[in-house]
Amino acid sequence: MLNGYLKARRRCQAVIDRLELPHALSVQELCRHLAARRARPLRLHALPPEAATHGTCGLWLATDAEDHIFYEHRTVLLHQEHIVLHEIGHLLFDHHTMASGAEGGWAALLPDLDVRTVQRLLRRTNYATEEEQEAELFASLLGSRINNSYGQRPDGILGRLEVAMGVDRPRDTP
Repeated sequence: MLNGYLKARRRCQAVIDRLELPHALSVQELCRHLAARRARPLRLHALPPEAATHGTCGLWLATDAEDHIFYEHRTVLLHQEHIVLHEIGHLLFDHHTMASGAEGGWAALLPDLDVRTVQRLLRRTNYATEEEQEAELFASLLGSRINNSYGQRPDGILGRLEVAMGVDRPRDTP
């Protein structure tokens, strides 16, 4: 189990490292960076209220021309950002987990969606698959960088736990 976690962590960290992100970073800046790097718009949207009734808190939709990330907006900002980072993980890992026959659910989640333009649609409801776990780990690793962008390790037990788990912090450069 630990071996699988370490492999997944290395994969996630490698993807983050390849992004060549600026030191200080926000979710909005990350989205702008990814859109420019991929030469493809990346748009953020609040999930429609109907999505919660289907157990969805996040969703990545790729069309032929752009990407859309939908997130649950009726939660705290930190959770909203984590949901967006999770969906960005799916996008960067190019995950393909939407079940066949799931097209019928699209109309309930996004009633204005023209399904002919959709290349990929992933929604976040649980963490049972390897792809969901990978996206979740990616969001956690990148989220710790965003939420503590100055590289300061927390004091006390949290700081010692980060050291024990090998959490790398970006270094400040003068």
